[in-house]
Amino acid sequence: MTAQADLTQPLWMLLAFVGLGWLVARRLGVDPRPIATLLIYVIAPLTFFRGLVQGDPGPADLLLTAGLFTLASLIAVTVHRLARPWFAPPEAAVLAFSAGTGNTGYFGLPLALVLLPPEGVAQYLFCLLGITLYEFTVGFYLSARGRFSVRESLSRIVRLPLLYAFAAALLVNALAVPLPAALLDGLDHFKSSYTVLGMMIIGMTLGRVTLAAVDARFIAACVLARFGLWPLLSLLAVWLLQATLGIDATLATALLLLGVVPMAANVVVIAMELDIPPAKGAVAVLLTTLAAPLVIPLWLDALLSLAGLG
Repeated sequence: MTAQADLTQPLWMLLAFVGLGWLVARRLGVDPRPIATLLIYVIAPLTFFRGLVQGDPGPADLLLTAGLFTLASLIAVTVHRLARPWFAPPEAAVLAFSAGTGNTGYFGLPLALVLLPPEGVAQYLFCLLGITLYEFTVGFYLSARGRFSVRESLSRIVRLPLLYAFAAALLVNALAVPLPAALLDGLDHFKSSYTVLGMMIIGMTLGRVTLAAVDARFIAACVLARFGLWPLLSLLAVWLLQATLGIDATLATALLLLGVVPMAANVVVIAMELDIPPAKGAVAVLLTTLAAPLVIPLWLDALLSLAGLG
């Protein structure tokens, strides 16, 4: 399997959304903060609610979600402990948050739709859900603790609607509650806005960034976690699952794709929501995103070959 030809067009289209965000911030003076709030409190919960309801998760699907949630949380907690002696508390918090996740949604989901069959996309979604739940629980808490007390951090997590969207979707599936087709069709529109606005917000933030925000040490740590640690761990996970459970090529490809996407745009979104200066994170996100058209096809082809799927 060769990722180069399959991924070139969607990769450049996603970068075009970043450029569009930069343009509207520079020329129109659009403030990205309300859009960040809209993504967290409206668009992301409705997008995942629809995906879960249509996916009708079984025990194996929820095991994927739990596994990715656990892996992301362990990475973030470990990086946070290692980073605290070297970075200021807000920076260590943002670095830990970013280490546990990647742009698996805004960026990775369109790529999954290109690379994977429908059943593989469903498996990718449940993996993505685990990482997203990490972002809005453990990751959000670690980020908030860089600025707020334990009580304030927990109170902010309780207000996040994604948790309730997840519970509501599981309840709808468990009770076999039929949802009107018009409702599901309406919710389908949020999927596109989720990707477009999530990528645009990177460019919108960068439209306000100065050279003072370029921190080589912070950026290097972010890039190492994203393009060094995650590909290695995703390959190790695939090898382990192949040796024990005998997973198929589709699920293995979905897991490897999770490991090669750039830094999460939600690094910027969460920083804005918590009033943490987002500029340094935005620069690191941009650099890994700009590198994606080169890095992702090369990394993914290499990992697929090492996993015996090339």
